[in-house]
Amino acid sequence: MAQLTIDIPDELLERLQPLKPQLPQLLWRLLESTNLLSSTNPDIHPPLADIPTVYQEVLDFLITSPTPIEIVSFKVSDCVQDSLQALLEKNRSGVLTPTEEEELDLYEQLDYLMMLLKARAYQAIN
Repeated sequence: MAQLTIDIPDELLERLQPLKPQLPQLLWRLLESTNLLSSTNPDIHPPLADIPTVYQEVLDFLITSPTPIEIVSFKVSDCVQDSLQALLEKNRSGVLTPTEEEELDLYEQLDYLMMLLKARAYQAIN
């Protein structure tokens, strides 16, 4: 595996530290979502090329520049909640497929990110 070194502001480094294990996946998603990947090399396909619905919902929410109060009260749609509940039930039963395990991992990563975001928003409110 190759290593990439970039210069970034200290504040950005602090914010990225908790996401360090997920950065390769997040970069893949960024490239795919901006069509940069397909325009530079159509033969390369990231392992998670499709952005899950839950990520799309969160991105659509964040692009609206929500207030701290809106961030604290944000919840994903009932459809996404139902999908998560189904995955959690399958996980409890021990019958998750490898693809479903990856999807559940994505939910956990996003949940962690949203928890941090909501904590910051809550601090801004108080």
